[in-house]
Amino acid sequence: MAREDYLKAAKLGKRDYQARMLRGEKPTLLVLDDIMPEIGAYREMPLGLVQIPIDRIVGTKTEGRSSSFAGNFMPILGDESEFASKWSKLSTSQAEEGIRDPIKAYEYMNYFFVEEGNKRVSVMKFFGAVSIPGNVIRIVPNRTEEKENKIYYEFMDFYEAAPINYIWFSQVGSFPRLQEAVGKKPKERWTEEELLKFSSLYTRFTAEYEEEGGGKLSITPGDAFLAFITLHGYDSVEEKTTNELNALIEKSWEEFEILQEDEDIELKMKPSQEKKPMLSLLFPVSSPKQKVAFIYEKTPGTSAWTYAHELGRLYLEQTFPEEVSTISYENGTPETADALIEQAIKENCNLIFTTTPSFVQASVKAAIGNPKVRILNCSLNTSHRYIRTYYARMHEAKFLMGAIAGAMAENDRLAYFADYPIYGTIANINAFALGAKMINPRAKVYLEWYSKKDMDTAERVREIGASCISGRDMVIPEEDSRYFGLYHIEDGHSRNLAMPLCHWGKLYEQLIRTIMDGTWKYDDSSSATKAINYWWGMSAGVIDVVCSRYLPIGTKRLIELLKSTISSDVFNPFSGILYSQTGVVQDNPNESMLPEEIMTMDWLAENVVGTIPEKEELTEQAGPVIRQQGVVREKDASHSVS
Repeated sequence: MAREDYLKAAKLGKRDYQARMLRGEKPTLLVLDDIMPEIGAYREMPLGLVQIPIDRIVGTKTEGRSSSFAGNFMPILGDESEFASKWSKLSTSQAEEGIRDPIKAYEYMNYFFVEEGNKRVSVMKFFGAVSIPGNVIRIVPNRTEEKENKIYYEFMDFYEAAPINYIWFSQVGSFPRLQEAVGKKPKERWTEEELLKFSSLYTRFTAEYEEEGGGKLSITPGDAFLAFITLHGYDSVEEKTTNELNALIEKSWEEFEILQEDEDIELKMKPSQEKKPMLSLLFPVSSPKQKVAFIYEKTPGTSAWTYAHELGRLYLEQTFPEEVSTISYENGTPETADALIEQAIKENCNLIFTTTPSFVQASVKAAIGNPKVRILNCSLNTSHRYIRTYYARMHEAKFLMGAIAGAMAENDRLAYFADYPIYGTIANINAFALGAKMINPRAKVYLEWYSKKDMDTAERVREIGASCISGRDMVIPEEDSRYFGLYHIEDGHSRNLAMPLCHWGKLYEQLIRTIMDGTWKYDDSSSATKAINYWWGMSAGVIDVVCSRYLPIGTKRLIELLKSTISSDVFNPFSGILYSQTGVVQDNPNESMLPEEIMTMDWLAENVVGTIPEKEELTEQAGPVIRQQGVVREKDASHSVS
């Protein structure tokens, strides 16, 4: 029996050997000594006795026995050799009582290389074991800016809290997101019970994932698992039966496929210009009446953001009195969003707008379960194929606001108050700063955040000493305040100079027209597996700036000129040579930043005085939005977009 096992294993080894040869790869085991960093570029760290995942063991420490095995650790020496005899004895031992003696191995970049026990590993791999005990020494390379190195350092931080070595990711930031996804604070240690629960769920998930064909995808099982529990909820997924888990994985498959794409978002910068066939013009396709739901985080009476979307909803009803009916649901939270969307679906809504980034996960889950319902979420740079997302290029208006501020400030000091450090907001800040600098090269923009703990806006304005302030874009009608848009303070009195306007109603109108005239489907067919994000601006009539009568006529004329150049795509606010607080961002005077670079920027312009805050500096209310869309600095690390 043992000899038969060896012959089967050797057959697998020779097949793998030949396949690697044909691909031009090394056909035998990797050797750690061949790939180790140079002396002085690493340090050793004993880990003690560790349960080593079999699939993470990829080679040997030294050249020695590496040529006795194919790259898959199956033997390739003849069945009459001494090696074959020893392998067969271990096979018998494994079948009768199991192999429990620990091996000795080195871990490098979370891959394991055997120093003693190569045949034990080979036998265990042949029998399909999940792990093997081993005394491990970790090789820790010096920190670099390389992607794999960054991921590895995140893994080591995660390992301190949760000694889990069987999950791996292909993207920076994934290990911190995993810690958060399972409900743990950064660096919070896991209990034995939590480790067992995680191991059980991950094992169940990977079994179903591989059965569905996960091995054919270019992502790691860890990438898919993290996306899965982030979308559906860790505790919720853990309670699923095997059949329920399998069904949910099948429904979520497009989410896994989209993770493979380097550019997984299809930006639609203008309303569709797709020409319809002549027959559809002669005989228009009848569109069913649209019942549209709006899911709000707050109420129009308590939130300017919600009020702006409510105006958009009312605009829809006025524009389509016969074709569209609307309904709104207020005071939603990330915890209740699922129920609100489900209620909208039960009330026969066939189009749903969820108006805040914190509702994106609930939106995707609902879309997976209700494929005939169109669901759109108001967010930027969100890569989910089951829903579409939309946002407005507010930075175009902010550039004009900055130009006005630069012209109207007497002391070169401008204050800018932002809500949350999320995608799009950083572009708004920098566009404002660039607009101010274009008019006044000495202008400094002092950046503050409404979402920071213990923020006293009035006190900060006094401390900064700015006479021109960019505050909230608009206020609710019940609020008796002039502190919105761009305002000027003189002798304690405020006077509004301009207000950026996002006309959500026009955006909603144009989206609904694409459904009515049949052009909605063209975006799906042209984008294949990419997520679709509508990001419209002045050219679509969605963004504008309203100037006050107090603004000098010359400044108004300048703003109208700039507005026309932006609307006609003649001018991009992020064009030419650009400097951040730390150096040159763009050095070509004839270049403009790409849309993807604008919406994901994580740097501040050189004339901005302030920082992108750390998570710990923000209020608890900022949490849900930051988790979904945040561009936030972690402690002891440079801020980055992942």
